[in-house]
Amino acid sequence: MDNVTHTLFAVTLARTPLGRAGRGTTAALIIASNLPDIDIITTAGGAASYLKWHRGPTHGPLGIVGLGIATAALVSLAYRLIPRLRNGGGHSATGDAVSPPASFAMLTIVSAIGVALHVLMDLPTSYGVRALSPFSWQWFSADWMPIIDIYLLIVLVSGLAFGLRSAHAKRWNATIVLTLMAVNYGIRAAAHHQALAAAPRLMGPTLPQPCDPATMRSGIIDVWPRAPAAMSAMSATSAASALPPGKRCLVEIAAIPDFTGPFSWRIIAQMSNAYEIYQVDLLDERLRASDTAGDVFWRQVRRYPNVWTPVVEQAAESRLGRIFLGFSRFPAARSVVDAQGNTVVRWTDVRFVLGVGMSDRPRGGPDMFTATVRVGPAGEILDERLGGR
Repeated sequence: MDNVTHTLFAVTLARTPLGRAGRGTTAALIIASNLPDIDIITTAGGAASYLKWHRGPTHGPLGIVGLGIATAALVSLAYRLIPRLRNGGGHSATGDAVSPPASFAMLTIVSAIGVALHVLMDLPTSYGVRALSPFSWQWFSADWMPIIDIYLLIVLVSGLAFGLRSAHAKRWNATIVLTLMAVNYGIRAAAHHQALAAAPRLMGPTLPQPCDPATMRSGIIDVWPRAPAAMSAMSATSAASALPPGKRCLVEIAAIPDFTGPFSWRIIAQMSNAYEIYQVDLLDERLRASDTAGDVFWRQVRRYPNVWTPVVEQAAESRLGRIFLGFSRFPAARSVVDAQGNTVVRWTDVRFVLGVGMSDRPRGGPDMFTATVRVGPAGEILDERLGGR
């Protein structure tokens, strides 16, 4: 989630018993709820470095413990060095009598909870999180939430505003907000299930058979990469080559949330030779209509070729290729030969193309979701960069 949401959620947590465990716990919750995103400092090494480390160790088990201890140490040091805090300048989160300073152990526990909840809030987003790094660099995602959920923000802001009315309202604030958050997540989860169920109707007769039914997604959490990226893509190509001419097979279907609301979704269908992207509105009556004649809206589709050749496989072994394919969930590969006989290989993560995952797309700056590698006639890597130009 975005850091505004993490901060508002931390302030809400400070109005639960966690915030009444002693002075300093509110500050600890706010800092800890944002600290995992300190991995943004890796941008000093370039955009590729950021992709390599983003939502990695700071979002894993060691990060939860280490950042919890670091936050506790930071807050404890502040209370030692700032007289106003040390002499009782703070109040409990409910506005009641001044509470004694929290112990270092309590600050560590509260901070670790704040970090862990940051990771848990990132997990249901379509961006995902490497929750087991550095022990495993696989990504995990439930695809329920966009990076910025305006409805979640409304709930958090409204709840905090309600809590300003009185001490009694402040005590009830967290209960009301957490309940509404649970309802929001529940609606998103149910809508995600319905979006996946609607995919066969969206695709109609164009829906192919699975390449390998055993590898089709099952369960709530999606995990990637399932195998080395080149091997996974080449296996899909091999499966397609075994089909009759002109036929293709289905690798995976995913439903990506739209920032506009819980009923608007992007369906990404990964075929053996391309990706297809559909828009679905779960409130559209045509999804439930029995008559499919006339305007077959599901055929309004965007296609992105995904063709793996031996040269593309060579490019995948470059430094940038390994980083990008370790990050990208749906990398569409395409290649062209330039006038000098070099092959330009380009991957685009179709989660972030125009109209897909719009809440995740950054404004300005380099395009981190497209990687370009130029390969020479002898297979040597000539240059590599993020961006499509």
